[in-house]
Amino acid sequence: MAFQRIVIALLVLIVAGIGTIGYFEWRMAAQVRTLKAFVEGYVFNEAVMACEQAKSSTPFKWNGGKSTSVIGLNSAKLDKYTVSASYTLVADSVYCDYDPIKRKAEIGSSFLERE
Repeated sequence: MAFQRIVIALLVLIVAGIGTIGYFEWRMAAQVRTLKAFVEGYVFNEAVMACEQAKSSTPFKWNGGKSTSVIGLNSAKLDKYTVSASYTLVADSVYCDYDPIKRKAEIGSSFLERE
């Protein structure tokens, strides 16, 4: 009888632990989404200006574009110590990757293929 009570108590503790971990995971995900939205909103105006001023054979027209969309903030871990960030905009099928760290825009490039 004591063995059954110990097993039930351990099962209750495990379920409570998993529930607590799930709750904290949910809270952290909400905070990360909020932080990402804040960063994207902060970078948006800089990205549009840099993309429109970037020199390319294909012009990037965000303000005069017929079809514009924001792909958003992306990142790739290139190696153990380097993370490459990119904010990607699309205007009339022309992609522009803006690097918020270097404050540099590249039109028609993939953010993974940058220098």
